[in-house]
Parts: sequence; C-alpha cells; structure tokens
Amino acid sequence: MNISTRQIDAFLALAAQRNFTRAATQCHLSQPAFSALIRALEDDLSVRLFDRSTRHVELTAAGANFKESAQRIRTEINAAVASMRDEATMRRGRAAIALLPSLAAGWLPDQLAVFHQQHPGVELEIADVLSEPCIDMVANGKADFALAAIRADTPDLQAEPFCSDDYHLVCRDDHPLAKTPRGRKHVVTAAELAQWPFIHMARHSSVRQFLEAALHPQPMKSVMEVEQLATVMGMVRAGLGISAIPSLTLFHFQQKGLVTRPLHWPELTRKIYLVRRRDRSLSIAAQALYTQLMANRPTVASTSTPPR
Repeated sequence: MNISTRQIDAFLALAAQRNFTRAATQCHLSQPAFSALIRALEDDLSVRLFDRSTRHVELTAAGANFKESAQRIRTEINAAVASMRDEATMRRGRAAIALLPSLAAGWLPDQLAVFHQQHPGVELEIADVLSEPCIDMVANGKADFALAAIRADTPDLQAEPFCSDDYHLVCRDDHPLAKTPRGRKHVVTAAELAQWPFIHMARHSSVRQFLEAALHPQPMKSVMEVEQLATVMGMVRAGLGISAIPSLTLFHFQQKGLVTRPLHWPELTRKIYLVRRRDRSLSIAAQALYTQLMANRPTVASTSTPPR
C-alpha cells in the first residue's frame, strides 16, 4: 500500500464538496484525473469510501471513519512541512555549543547578541565547561560543536584550529614584577615567577595544564589552587600571590590595583580547537552559528605587544 498526499487531499476535498466537479476544481485537476485518484485510493484500501449517484456523493461508514484519520494525517503533514520551512528560513531551530568558561564569559556574549538579533527564533543552548566535558558533550550529542583546548581528532570527532591564546602575568600594581626596568624591554622569566607566592588554577583546567608544561621543571611557590578565575583575581588583589592567565581571560583582571604583563614565552601558548562529530552534519541553525563564530574568532595579538 502506497497512499499519497495527493490521494488524501482528493479524498478530503470530495468529502467536503460532495461533488466530483467542484472537488476536482479545488484540487486543480480534471474530473477524470480526480476520479482516478479516488478509485486508486479505494483500491489501495480495499474499501468503498463514497456512495455515488447521479445527484449525490456521500461518505460510506468506512469513508466517515477514514475521514478522521485523513484529517489527522494532513494536519501532521502540514505541521511537519511548516516546521521544516521555519527551520530552513531560520525562523526557528536549535543550536547547542559547549565551550571554555573564558570564551563563554568574555568573547561569546557579543557574538550571541548579533546572532540572536538576526535569528530571534533560534533556541541557543550554552554549556560553559572545561575542555574534557566539552568533548564529552559533542561525543554524546548534547552539543553540536565545542571550543576546547584539546585537539580531539578521533574516528568519531574532528578538530580544527580556532584560535591561540598567550599568557599574561597578573599581580598588584605595587608588586616588584609590575615595574619595567628602565632602558630595556624586560621579559618576565619563569625563574622570576618562581620567587613569589603563586596562585594556581585547578589541575584539571587547561589554564593550569598549559602553564605547568611551560614551567617544567621550574618549581613554584604555590600557595593555593582555585577553580574560578574570578577567585584568582580576588586572591591576587588581596596580595596573597601572583598568577599567570591566558589573554582570553584578561577581562576578569581589569580591576583597579592590578597589573597584567605579557609573558613572551614561545612554549606558553594555549591552542583552542573547534570540535564536532565526523558522522553528523550540523543543523541549519547550528551551521549558521558555526559560520558566524568561525568568521569572528577572538584575536589576542594586540594583548601580546611587549611593554614600551
């Protein structure tokens, strides 16, 4: 059995009009073509749907029962078509992204504001989590793509470079490392950082992992480790220690009494990747968000200029 929407439409038109000529006109068909559709439908269903006479066309009992189902089918088809058209024209849809908190808090909001203004009907889901949860969310289908500090190239996942993030020293403005020696451009070294109490991010954060790799084997005077960059800021501002943080997090440290200085270490660069599934194309809404974010990637070059 292969009932078509044309047959459903023809049946509903005849059920409403009770006249082959008017129903055929409503369906923009000749009467012979219309009658053939009705006969084919009755043959497919193996039941007579209409009693015909020279003056009247009436639904049979089976036809009356089928009418309810036909109306429900047509309503569902109309809804499905409307939904697909809405998604195709971005009047509705859904896009889910997982990304590092530093990107989610600093760079992403302005991007989403533009996207939402252009596509107000698209539902956005944002997960601001560390790199490993980002990758997990893409792998299990909870996120369309992720921005993470892990190059997750696997049989199921693909990663493409998104941006690079260099590091900065952060300290109080009355700290010795806040001063630049006269007459030369001074680059703070790992040995200089090691002289002072140091506030670390948690070991599972990409901020900490990249920093430790660059500092190895230099031992540090670690006084504490915390989960949140805002906490690092508060501890540094209180004079409990210094820290080193990526450029994308500098907005947390634009506080009175604090100084940030670039750390020009070639080995200290945090690379961010966009990770997505290999076997699954993005929805129209997710593809639009992906395109916008890739075209407006954060630039941190200006934050890496040596102090004058």
